[in-house]
Amino acid sequence: MAWYRPTYRPMPWKAEKDAYKVWLSEIILQQTRVEQGLPYYLKFTETYPTVRHLAQAPADDVMKLWQGLGYYSRARNLHAAAKYIDAELDGKFPDNYEALLLLKGVGEYTAAAISSFVFNEPRAVLDGNVYRVLARYFGIQTPIDSPIAKREFGVLANELIAQQRPGIYNQAIMDFGATLCKPAQPLCGTCPLAAKCVAKKENLQDKLPIKAGKIKQRERFFHYFVIDAHGQSVVEQRTGKDIWQELYQFPMLEAEEILQPESDAIATFLQELTQDAKWQLTRQKGPYTQKLTHQKINAVFIEIAVAEKLNLTDTRFKTTEREKLNNFAFPKIIDCYLKDNRLYLSLT
Repeated sequence: MAWYRPTYRPMPWKAEKDAYKVWLSEIILQQTRVEQGLPYYLKFTETYPTVRHLAQAPADDVMKLWQGLGYYSRARNLHAAAKYIDAELDGKFPDNYEALLLLKGVGEYTAAAISSFVFNEPRAVLDGNVYRVLARYFGIQTPIDSPIAKREFGVLANELIAQQRPGIYNQAIMDFGATLCKPAQPLCGTCPLAAKCVAKKENLQDKLPIKAGKIKQRERFFHYFVIDAHGQSVVEQRTGKDIWQELYQFPMLEAEEILQPESDAIATFLQELTQDAKWQLTRQKGPYTQKLTHQKINAVFIEIAVAEKLNLTDTRFKTTEREKLNNFAFPKIIDCYLKDNRLYLSLT
């Protein structure tokens, strides 16, 4: 905390006592760098200044504002929690750790952060920065992604927390890990804890914290069909429990590999989609790639001209004017295609 005072990094949510804004910042910053998350925080607080404003917003508008930030389940949970607060709690934000845990998308870390920052409740936060500081300082060899790590590190973190100023302590240790005890090339030469740090003494900075294993990545191949039917295009909303739930996409065929445009699978898909209307493949763009935590997505965009008005019988799909495609919340990989082909698509 002594180190933190002169090195304090000002952010609009720090020292904020509006629980809604702190909650919003914490959800946005999950798995997101501060530099990337800050503009989204500012957009959300301007568009939805209170939890009731957020609760009463259409879901598509919330998803569109979130577009580009990734991990879209955060946006869905954010909206669901706001609706719960508005409807069940009369718009009053929960004011303690246990009540915060009842909000969708709020786990132990986020509940501890909000309750300590806003309500001065002594609950230690455990994020990647905290794990790293504790593992290095105390020389803890327990893999941080093992089942017992959360309890072991949690007990230690709560023993160390400053009971009278838990919010300041939590901010301090997180900032310490982010700016001084960094994952690579930590600044041990200027570290005020270096004299008692086990990792520094034993030259283990690049080995701690320990992780048990790497995540296996699945590779997938998507074929998107970008239709031009007299200025109309076709979109669908993703449902189910797959990636990008509730985001929009062009009609999509998934395969085991990238298919050739003249393949039977593509012809069959288009015949079913267009109800045997006359269509012509104009060009294929890609592949585009997007890496997720567990998956690598490879996508090609097959542009199709349809000679007659579409009569869609499949309720999954709906038509929209091509120049209005920017109104939909698309995954990043589709957004990249749209930006690359703005002139061709006549997007506003």
